[in-house]
Amino acid sequence: MSQKVSTALTIAGTDPTGGAGIQADLKSFQEREVFGMSVITSVVAQNTLGVQNVHHMPISFIKDQLNSVFTDIIPQALKTGMIATPDMMNVIGKYIKAYNIPYVIDPVMVAKSGDLLMDKISQQTVKDILIPLASVVTPNLPEAEVLLNTKIKSVSDAERAAKMIVDVLGAQSAIVTGGHFANNPVDILYDGENFHHFTATFIDTKHTHGTGCTFSAVITAELAKGTKLVDAVKIAKDFITDAIRYSLELGKGNGPTNYWGYRLKGLPQK
Repeated sequence: MSQKVSTALTIAGTDPTGGAGIQADLKSFQEREVFGMSVITSVVAQNTLGVQNVHHMPISFIKDQLNSVFTDIIPQALKTGMIATPDMMNVIGKYIKAYNIPYVIDPVMVAKSGDLLMDKISQQTVKDILIPLASVVTPNLPEAEVLLNTKIKSVSDAERAAKMIVDVLGAQSAIVTGGHFANNPVDILYDGENFHHFTATFIDTKHTHGTGCTFSAVITAELAKGTKLVDAVKIAKDFITDAIRYSLELGKGNGPTNYWGYRLKGLPQK
């Protein structure tokens, strides 16, 4: 007997130590029982200590990968992570525009060190080309500040930022994630009409490598299954909270989260 399988596509860079990027996305898709596919934009030499080198895929090869996917298995939802150049964004935008499927942007713009990962032209291209196509945009606080050229110091600031990403930049919805609010890690979703708050207990750990990738990937997986957006965000919030709580403590720096942490809820919390 054939079984209906939900499919999701990630378009992003790699992480050879497995904590972020394409590898994090595919692990997250698998844990949510969605068949994951990938298009690699950049091969990144990175680990828990930082990024050592980056090699961007040629535009023609990115296009070949996209053709391979969309001429054979059309995903039911897709997400983008690290999209480094305007040329990449323009090519990817054409495919997103051609297919009416949910699209999640994780705007990978600011490193954990605070360093910008995109130049001004690339930042503007994200706003001009990709965000208006997005079903949902999932910036953390520093990324939202870059997108809107503003400072976010409070939950009310984050609400205003989420609304601006929709009303000004043209996304269908936006989630400003609040992990940088140390005492109140609340994520704010603006769905185009209403605000929704998703709260969790602050977990004091440095092992948060790949949290943005994982959070957005779980949302993508749930949208691929037809889950409503608010419910998809709730599932993703619970998933990433458990992934942080039961961290694996791998590596010499900011280690990866635990993709099967949600299975450990019956254990004592660290």
